[in-house]
Amino acid sequence: MLECVMGRVFLAGAGPGDPELLTLKAARVIAAADVLLYDSLVDPRVVAMARADARLIDVGKRCGKHSASQKEICRLLVAQARTGKLVVRLKGGDPMVFGRATEEMEALQAAGIGFEVIPGVTAATAAAAALHVSLTKRAVARSLHFLVGHGAESGLPAHDWVSLTKSGGTLVVYMGGQTLPGLAAHFIEAGMAPDMPAVAVESASLEGQRILRGTIGSLPGLVLGAKATGPVIVLIGEAMEQSDELDDVLLQVEAEG
Repeated sequence: MLECVMGRVFLAGAGPGDPELLTLKAARVIAAADVLLYDSLVDPRVVAMARADARLIDVGKRCGKHSASQKEICRLLVAQARTGKLVVRLKGGDPMVFGRATEEMEALQAAGIGFEVIPGVTAATAAAAALHVSLTKRAVARSLHFLVGHGAESGLPAHDWVSLTKSGGTLVVYMGGQTLPGLAAHFIEAGMAPDMPAVAVESASLEGQRILRGTIGSLPGLVLGAKATGPVIVLIGEAMEQSDELDDVLLQVEAEG
């Protein structure tokens, strides 16, 4: 029986969208890949960096909806690697932040296939950069909490709302645009002040980026009224309160742009 020749697999972060935020290492392995499995949130310009003869497989995952199940994605990764090919699994943002990388790493390990993880710029830092607001701030926000905004069957996840509210840090909610009304209600019921600063950023880092500023009480209505079609990330906490001076600077930059 012939021994199977194993390929190499890279789990790479494609960043928040803007191709210029892709790491040099990720760009290098994308250009070298024989097979590229990519999510729907990966910008087409990043996918276009692949070789003309590379096999491109759109696994379509986005906000819990996908054309390929996680089991099928793991099967594809193993099957392609077993042919001796260089396989790149390209995920939006960072693979290790709500990217379900654990299942894929476990499948590769079980098959005896070597892999490497390449970090990417996550949506939280891209949103903070767009806002010109730090996620942490001395004497205001000494901790940072990343949360997922939906759980099983698109419902609200079972977070410890009271502990999160009392943390005093910045809360960043991924994939929370659709469940924001429920999230906000839970936070307020847990003791969060309705006027707590909150910001939603749609399509962070991309040309169609939109910023909606409000409070935890008002933001759900603002997001609903905006009818966002791109991915939405929500940032909550005192650190999101912006000075009038910085608002003026941002308005001037937007006007000049």
